[in-house]
Amino acid sequence: MEKILVSGEVGGAGGAYSYTALKRLDQLWSTICSTASQEPKKFVTRAPGSRNVSDLNDKSIDTFDVLVCGGTLGIFLAAALSLKGHRVAIVERNLLKGREQEWNISRKELLELVDVGILTKDDINQVTAAKFNPNRCGFQGKGEIWVEDILNLGVSPAKLIEIMKKRFISLGGVIFEGCSVSSICLYDDVVVLELAEEKILSSRLIIDAMGNFSPLVKQIRLGRKPDGVCLVVGACARGFTENVTSDIIYSSSSVKKVGDTKAHYFWEAFPAGSGQADRTTYMFTYVEPQPGCPKLEELLEDYWDLMPAYQGVSLDGLEILRVIYGIFPTYRDSPLPAAFNRILQFGDASGIQSPVSFGGFGSLTRHLGRLSTGIDEAINGNFLDSHSLSLLNPYMPNLSASWLFQRAMSAKKEDDVSEDFINELLYINFRCMQRLGDPVLRPFLQDVIQFGPLVKTLGLVMLTKPLIIPSIFRKVGVPVLLDWFGHFSMLGVYTFLSIFVDPLIRPWINSFPTKTKYEMRRHLDAWKYGAGLDYKQQ
Repeated sequence: MEKILVSGEVGGAGGAYSYTALKRLDQLWSTICSTASQEPKKFVTRAPGSRNVSDLNDKSIDTFDVLVCGGTLGIFLAAALSLKGHRVAIVERNLLKGREQEWNISRKELLELVDVGILTKDDINQVTAAKFNPNRCGFQGKGEIWVEDILNLGVSPAKLIEIMKKRFISLGGVIFEGCSVSSICLYDDVVVLELAEEKILSSRLIIDAMGNFSPLVKQIRLGRKPDGVCLVVGACARGFTENVTSDIIYSSSSVKKVGDTKAHYFWEAFPAGSGQADRTTYMFTYVEPQPGCPKLEELLEDYWDLMPAYQGVSLDGLEILRVIYGIFPTYRDSPLPAAFNRILQFGDASGIQSPVSFGGFGSLTRHLGRLSTGIDEAINGNFLDSHSLSLLNPYMPNLSASWLFQRAMSAKKEDDVSEDFINELLYINFRCMQRLGDPVLRPFLQDVIQFGPLVKTLGLVMLTKPLIIPSIFRKVGVPVLLDWFGHFSMLGVYTFLSIFVDPLIRPWINSFPTKTKYEMRRHLDAWKYGAGLDYKQQ
């Protein structure tokens, strides 16, 4: 890693590639694992009464409708709000630029950004560095399932963020690069943000897009440990002769002992856009943070040992272009409701991504239209209290139901199931979804859980492999299953409400008072997105 030439670090997950940054992240991970909940630094404070903008003229650089803290993913929401006529600024602690390593996504998800109006189809073609088909779901020793057009694009974050940056500025947006947020003070009529560089900004609303380790989120969650974590390591290398297909998921056949615990390894692999022989491979695992959990450096050692056999190559024949690693914490009580007036979490900071995913870009594209419309209404109606803002990050049963999958895919030190159980369970589920067809399989592969397809899959699994049910109980435990059944039931309720009740209510919404109209629309959105019915087949 020390010999690899890497550019400077950029914001966002996976934006650093150096060995020094790896050690720094491992230190953070060790702290999360080894300590109990600690009272975090008080980042947000409240001040009584109002503070008019005129009181800040001697200190304030500028006043905005919206300040977005964190620009890598935040710039998409910032541009969408600017497009709606709001004065928006971004505060980014680094230079606002995308990483070298590509984001893998489906074209269908990218087109959501076109629908919002912040990208064009020509932009999508320009930022797409690689296209590949077919895409494999593999299960070692069991079999393979092949699909088309799922995570089959490699998008250049560097090009995409540069396009978004120019578009945002052209819409009147302002960017404060190299500026770190020091503190936030809430008044009744304004929120004041102080930068470490002794600059002060004010706005009506702050969007926290500072990612998984946002200091605001730490304060809201009182320093609580994540309920689960996805650990990811990998590399982009040159020298692959067979490089036209991808792996969406490849499951190992056994559990491996790492340090003082066990881990079940999963893999992903994608052709890279930097050259015909360039390929990115990821190895990831799900763990519950506790003392003895493997460090990223330990996972990398296993990665170098196992990757050649997985890809059928020799390390000696590869040129390593960059090494990739990341920590993706998840919480059961997600998405995160607004804890303060005039502050809303967005993207990874809100926990809107699936607990089995290790990237927030796909979930951002799905929710951007809903969120930008809702925030626009909240600003125009001055519905900026914590209750009104929480309606934008509502309970979503399909997201909560995904927790069972993460728990089932996590190896435990004292598991009472066979080492091949996780691999077998996944294979059975994927085979059943394949038999039920694309309307069942494709949404699941893009982290969208829907009631009908889930019921059909579970039913077919029980008919096909009934003896696996007792192993599931032993693996995840009765309390987890009971909790999951509650979310599963609510998934059915939300599906019913969205399909049958929404059409009855929607025609009457405009007759309600403005505040009621805003709240009703948010509830209709929650039913639709919480049931996964925003997903439409191509």
